[in-house]
Amino acid sequence: MYMCGIIGYIGLKKASPILLKGLKNLEYRGYDSAGMAVLSSNGIEFRKGAGKIEEIERRLNFEELEGSIGIAHNRWATHGDVNDINAHPHFDCSKTIAIVHNGIIENYKELKESLSDHNFESETDSEVIAHLIEEELERGLSFEKAFMSAVSKLDGNYAILAIKADEEKILTARRGSPLVVGIADHGIFLSSDIPSFLEWTKKVVYLQDYDVVVVDRNGIRIHNLIEGEVSRPIDTVEWDAEQVKKGGFEHYMLKEIIEQTETIQRAIQQDEDVVKRIAEEIRRAYGTFFVGCGSSYHACLAGSYLFSKLAKTHVNVVLASEFENYEHFLTENTLVFAVSQSGETADVLEAVRTAKRKGSRVIGIVNRMGSSLTRESDQFLLMNAGPEICVLSTKTYTSQVALMTLLAYALLERHEECVEKFKELYMDIYNLTSRSMRDYLKRLAEMLADKEHIYLIGRGLQYATALEGALKIKEVSYIHAEAFAGGELKHGPLALIEKGTPVIVFVSKENEERILSNASEVKARGGFIIGISAERHEIFDYWIKVPECGDLNPIVQIIPIQILAYQLAVLRGLDPDKPRNLAKSVTVI
Repeated sequence: MYMCGIIGYIGLKKASPILLKGLKNLEYRGYDSAGMAVLSSNGIEFRKGAGKIEEIERRLNFEELEGSIGIAHNRWATHGDVNDINAHPHFDCSKTIAIVHNGIIENYKELKESLSDHNFESETDSEVIAHLIEEELERGLSFEKAFMSAVSKLDGNYAILAIKADEEKILTARRGSPLVVGIADHGIFLSSDIPSFLEWTKKVVYLQDYDVVVVDRNGIRIHNLIEGEVSRPIDTVEWDAEQVKKGGFEHYMLKEIIEQTETIQRAIQQDEDVVKRIAEEIRRAYGTFFVGCGSSYHACLAGSYLFSKLAKTHVNVVLASEFENYEHFLTENTLVFAVSQSGETADVLEAVRTAKRKGSRVIGIVNRMGSSLTRESDQFLLMNAGPEICVLSTKTYTSQVALMTLLAYALLERHEECVEKFKELYMDIYNLTSRSMRDYLKRLAEMLADKEHIYLIGRGLQYATALEGALKIKEVSYIHAEAFAGGELKHGPLALIEKGTPVIVFVSKENEERILSNASEVKARGGFIIGISAERHEIFDYWIKVPECGDLNPIVQIIPIQILAYQLAVLRGLDPDKPRNLAKSVTVI
């Protein structure tokens, strides 16, 4: 299951309006159905259905549910169709147990066969959890013991919340899927992500794999299935509720694009001693890997060019989902950089575990303190980008590239020089995200909105930028966008060019002559050339002016494409914050 959202609440206030607001705060993760179950004097009452929360709320009125203990869920379908029955919560045969679940139960078919005398209503893997608990209760176990026994039989990734009629508590467990506890004056929250409850509390407890937690009106008790009884520290989140609001912007995507003026500066505000130690580890390593997915992979690719160009240092760049195929090269002397915004990306975490099995040292580049990646890395650097709500990566991508640049300079022992170069970038980013630039790119979007294909080309660092630009356009506008290294056009892609085909060309001072030659090949075949460069060239049909920033070009050149992608989505009547079929983080392999 993709990154569904789950939230639970137990406290002094009515649960349903709090849970409803929490679900809305988790909408950015992507979902196709939602539901809620609350403990009341009549047992468990629930509402659930397919569709958007506002639509379901109008139809079912969640806030009619009375009670101060409840659980809720935004589902993204994997097992079973999108319909009311497959929406969470799910129940046992008697509907005295309700569960919500994020993740995938890999052995659910075998478990379901062992429960053949139970009445299953849905097509989901999740429902098996409720029936397992029921089975254990029938053996005479308490609710807590039955829950723990059921969880111990599950293979796969999970974050589970469970309630039972006549039991004033919520039981929860996690393995591989994120789950955090929020502690407020009026109650306790359990959720897959902090923004769901941030307006009520900043005090959090990060749960770890195999933690099973009992939450009642007296507090929380944690039993780890491997370690036994444990305690976890209470941390304070640095984010505030305002950071996860739109702040007057129509969409989170636009807000987060504009925030890059600040977030890029925050990214490089790292402890210099820590950066120096990591640089020394790179020097000592026998083989360095950069590993990531999607935008993080593109940041890794940009990093590899920067390391080669600046520090004359070779690194291997591997998609996290493919990393297991390289494990034969891993040794105790290998260094692996794992890059993930959420720190919960399943493919990245699996790559980390592959590296750990071989004794390799792991350094995380991550945005979320307390995430699985921060715990499983030997050392980590925080992006400091603040919460990124839009499904698309914008500000966290540029933060990742900034950190790659900082590390490359650190290898040259030129940390301060790098920091100064980024400070000089402040006004450039401000201008690139200005109203006038957004309006200028809107005019370009109006020219491209009905196109079926858009191609992007670049060389070196600009090739990595072209890949990221293509991803942004296709993710949010649903226009087919594809990136090529400029030199590869003559090896096949030129066959795609016809009269009017839009091709975005990334030009830097370093590669100007060769990339413009590639653009000429496109122009000769009728292509519509959109240039991104510091200077206008005659070959351009449309020019996007960006400053020439040398090593920092990957940052300044991607921002106009982020804005263009946003404008394309809006013009095409799409929601840029929640593109179809995608979720903010992917927590399954």
